[in-house]
Amino acid sequence: MRAVIQRVSEARVSVEGQIVGEVGPGFLVLLGVGHGDTEADADYLADKVAHLRVFEDAEGKMNRGLQDVDGGALVISQFTLYGDARRGRRPSFTDAAPPEEANRLYEYFCKQLAGFGIPVSRGIFQASMSVSLVNEGPVTMLLDSKKEF
Repeated sequence: MRAVIQRVSEARVSVEGQIVGEVGPGFLVLLGVGHGDTEADADYLADKVAHLRVFEDAEGKMNRGLQDVDGGALVISQFTLYGDARRGRRPSFTDAAPPEEANRLYEYFCKQLAGFGIPVSRGIFQASMSVSLVNEGPVTMLLDSKKEF
């Protein structure tokens, strides 16, 4: 399971011109589910995201997490995080989990993240979405539940 985390002052996702999810200060989480990913992978990433300290404290050091800043998370499913473009020019997505399994683990991840007291907003799985955000810092982190990222 892979996640791109962006520290944002705001982010929103729209489908067909309608806002379906948004967050104020917090994280935009682009979440990819790969073949063989499990609930343990989702648990690991949810814990990591909930406790990731990338917000500045009084001394200007990144030492605060979502709970410390009353932040939320906008979580968007993104199978393209498993795109492999090492050969040719058209990426292969064979490492991405099948849609049914990806959606199940996406929803599970959101539930686990919310279990840490983080307000979670979502996109719509498999929809064509427009995502807008204001990345603060900018701060962008890549997280993976496997070591071979």
